[in-house]
Amino acid sequence: MSKVVLITGANRGIGLEFVHHYLKADYKVFACCRSPEGASELLSAKQAHSDQLEIMPLDVKSEPMMEALSHTLNGQPIDILIHNAGVSGPSASFGQVTEEGWLDTLKTNTLSPLLLTQLLVESVVSSTEKKIVLITSKMGSIADNGRGGSYMYRSSKAALNAVGKSLSRDLSSRGVKIGILHPGWVKTEMGGSNALISTKESVSGMCRVIDGLDQSNSGQFFAYDGSEIPW
Repeated sequence: MSKVVLITGANRGIGLEFVHHYLKADYKVFACCRSPEGASELLSAKQAHSDQLEIMPLDVKSEPMMEALSHTLNGQPIDILIHNAGVSGPSASFGQVTEEGWLDTLKTNTLSPLLLTQLLVESVVSSTEKKIVLITSKMGSIADNGRGGSYMYRSSKAALNAVGKSLSRDLSSRGVKIGILHPGWVKTEMGGSNALISTKESVSGMCRVIDGLDQSNSGQFFAYDGSEIPW
């Protein structure tokens, strides 16, 4: 039986590259995105990998959609659960931060990965690899914050890092390994054209880190190249 990966935010950028990587690695891929009918590149991949790729509707801000996904999967083992969906949030300097923008960013980047993990943890535990991956950012590092600003994004990713660290403790007795990964500054819609690396370079590096996840490094904060990032 092939191994299984589930990826959120899979219709573009890093998420889409994860889909291509794991299809090539012969995994069964569940690719989740808000509007499958408009995900043209995923639909093209589905035509080429009809038995291997399933495209699932999921808005990570919707608890009913997360619950529906867990019911649809119905205990399907998931070797690698990749929480990739995320937003940069409003670009607001000090004095411009709003409650609405902050809460929306936190809901997408921090709350949703934990809530979805709670729903799918038994599927992860029943798999062979038992890995959960949080795609975070170096901007969530408090030690590395030398420029200030980006209150909403930085705080949401710092909080996500704390979620990952707690998961690594709470789920270790069940054999689950947690990856907390910074993808680098990547040429995507979010990263912009001035970014330093391609999605392929980022994802291939992160997948090497994921391959090497075990109980000894579960819950550590790594960059895509395997270097450790200070909290």
